[in-house]
Amino acid sequence: MDLLNTLVDKGLRRELPTRDEALAVLATSDDDVLDVVAAAGKVRRHWFGRRVKLNYLVNLKSGLCPEDCSYCSQRLGSKADILKYTWLKPDQASQAAAAGLAGGAKRVCLVASGRGPTDRDVDRVSDTIKAIKDRHENVEVCACLGLLSDGQAERLREAGADAYNHNLNTSEGTYGDITTTHTYADRVDTVQKAHAAGLSACSGLIAGMGESDEDLVDVVYSLRELDPDSVPVNFLIPFEGTPLAKEWNLTPQRCLRILAMVRFVCPDVEVRIAGGREVHLRTMQPLALNLANSIFLGDYLTSEGQAGKADLDMIADAGFEVEGAGEVTLPEHRVTAGAGCGAHAETGCGSHEGAGCGSHEGGGVCGSVKVQAEQEQPAEARTDLVAVRRRGAGTDLAPNA
Repeated sequence: MDLLNTLVDKGLRRELPTRDEALAVLATSDDDVLDVVAAAGKVRRHWFGRRVKLNYLVNLKSGLCPEDCSYCSQRLGSKADILKYTWLKPDQASQAAAAGLAGGAKRVCLVASGRGPTDRDVDRVSDTIKAIKDRHENVEVCACLGLLSDGQAERLREAGADAYNHNLNTSEGTYGDITTTHTYADRVDTVQKAHAAGLSACSGLIAGMGESDEDLVDVVYSLRELDPDSVPVNFLIPFEGTPLAKEWNLTPQRCLRILAMVRFVCPDVEVRIAGGREVHLRTMQPLALNLANSIFLGDYLTSEGQAGKADLDMIADAGFEVEGAGEVTLPEHRVTAGAGCGAHAETGCGSHEGAGCGSHEGGGVCGSVKVQAEQEQPAEARTDLVAVRRRGAGTDLAPNA
């Protein structure tokens, strides 16, 4: 397939695909999905070999969020029967992190529900970072605390944080349909604050919320422009009790195409399969390792993942290896330059004009995307796979790692 050969060639050169090419990946048929995976796998292996980075989530404060993000089980007005608790103490968070690190994780992601941290919250998290690094000197710590105010990113960096996560989630054009209590621009601002403070920026998306192919391409192009070092790809977990509980739009093949498109657009970043992989990729998870070079180990914030040992077995059985604590995740050119998704001056990634179908109307690749979407069968609702987390942080039960 000429399209895939072109995308592989561009990926090896860190050259930005056109919008038409990115849309065409999403429009490929299920019959071609293995060809798509094989092509994107060449780009993944070129930049990251067969290494898989493991990350571990610690939910520092669960539920009772004042924001109204439609996808979130912790949102304002959520009826989801999740764990709800206030801030973990630093030693509790450190103990929770230790389980993931013992399972092979090299990054701990400290997450707290809420609009954004107060200065007192930043102090709490700073104490937690210190507690974790006192016990595990070389661990990477990523904070995810919501919208940042001026100076807070710098304080987290001084406390020892290595990275900050704040996802764009969906395209700017549809963001207001998902969240009304803050804006897309607020999210962009926080990623930029983290980057400016010297933190490794981590920002990704959520697929499966009813968005179009154009929306997916829009958000991934926006991420490339923002230049994060890591891009988590979440697949919506339709929690009962949330506005998106009935949105079962994803098949395993669709998830693989989305991951492949992300890899082609951001070839040399850490692409992470995040929440929802067990629910939507299911038995196709090993194939996804050919596209992403990073996963979360064990459980998520409010839902349970597959057993940590099953994650490790899956990686080994698929012919991959867990990335060691002493190994550098990113390619050398990104580490030395402190840059993000690619060489923007070379690729014109800062401007999306002239890179695709523009208004998305008319024929060509965009027309074929529409046809493909009409032909695609509705995904089966697998509510049996949505398991609320009842162990680990905030409970007296051992964590899954």
